[in-house]
Amino acid sequence: MASASGLSDSTVGRIWKAHGLNPHLSCPFKLSNDKPFAEKLEAIVGLYLNPPEPAVVFSCDQKSQIQALDRTQPGLPLKKGRAATLTHDYKRNGTTSLVAALNIATGKVTSTCLKQHRHQEWIRFLNLAKAAAPAERQVHVICDNYATTLVLCSRIQWT
Repeated sequence: MASASGLSDSTVGRIWKAHGLNPHLSCPFKLSNDKPFAEKLEAIVGLYLNPPEPAVVFSCDQKSQIQALDRTQPGLPLKKGRAATLTHDYKRNGTTSLVAALNIATGKVTSTCLKQHRHQEWIRFLNLAKAAAPAERQVHVICDNYATTLVLCSRIQWT
């Protein structure tokens, strides 16, 4: 780069550093071999950029197996001259899964924690998201390859 631009190696290095560029690093990328991949990609991006009127578009995601931890004793509150305190030990309360739906038009997030990781809980969450949408509007849900999502998204019918 230095010889091509006529700058010194150190100048190029400073410019790259100032802009957070690391051209020596690479991230592996694998393009899908799904034949209708381009059409699917355009449909999803189209929902984000140009949602149909008067539809509501939710972008859903989940974080599974979050440890539900709690302190064994309450901490002392913050007060003048002393920072808030927390005990070093904790008790385990199992795990939970956080699921959330972002209404892309309003930025409002609908979320809940699920005790189990099954399709029944996913349906309850989808109904919660639907209830958050204005009545009588078509709802589009964009979600990743969450296992329960794959089983149900083609089957669910809201009335």
